[in-house]
Amino acid sequence: MDEHTLLASLFLGVIEGLTEFIPVSSTGHLLLAGHFLGFHSAGKTFEVVIQLGAVVAIAVIYARKLWEVFSTAGSDPQSRRFIASITVAFLPAVVVGVLAHGFIKSVLFETPALISIMLILGGVILLVVDRMPLEPRHDDATAFPLRMSLAIGFFQCLAMIPGVSRSGSTIVGALVLGADKRAAAEFSFFLSLPTMAGAFGYDLFKNRALLDTSAISEILIGFVAAFLTAILVVRWLLRYVSNHGYAIFGWWRIIIGGVALTGLLLGA
Repeated sequence: MDEHTLLASLFLGVIEGLTEFIPVSSTGHLLLAGHFLGFHSAGKTFEVVIQLGAVVAIAVIYARKLWEVFSTAGSDPQSRRFIASITVAFLPAVVVGVLAHGFIKSVLFETPALISIMLILGGVILLVVDRMPLEPRHDDATAFPLRMSLAIGFFQCLAMIPGVSRSGSTIVGALVLGADKRAAAEFSFFLSLPTMAGAFGYDLFKNRALLDTSAISEILIGFVAAFLTAILVVRWLLRYVSNHGYAIFGWWRIIIGGVALTGLLLGA
């Protein structure tokens, strides 16, 4: 692995950790950055697999809560309901992801202009929702009703279009359905665990023949960078959105999408 590839892997890992859990589309940022850096991974596996680093960060941060839930599931109805809630929210992504995997990876992941447009459109939607006079009815991410969790799961499916943002779609869905801003972010965090772990496992299986030693080295560098960066971002994000909301991320999406689209139109 040459120096350029090493630095690109490290840089993309940091981008992943910074953007996975804020509603700006980590995949969109990774694909656009990779395009302009001239970084290409076999089957776009790098961009999917390093997201597991950010998910491991969530597992570490919420290790005590997760242990409490799973260790008491046999005796505590609230723990069982939380597990059922995340499972129900996860199922739509399983069905759509498996059925549309080839189209997503071969067409949508290879269309930088679409990614740029979705970043801008998603930014506008985030600004609108953040300013809506919504009345929060749910302030505990572990106690969402099952019907609400399923609806959030369908919102998550929109994120299979790169540039939409998995965290963005689930957060917007939760806000519209009555969650407060902190609970919306936390539910998105918890839902990322099975979603991204599943995407990692399925993508690794589908592209196992394309991986070689250099690809594994790139992935490991990106994974570690994503993990360390995400640890810092998650703790900051919950404090920030509780006090300031999501408008800053809407503007960020519009700026990044606009800059990228301009660069593409200029032939970059």
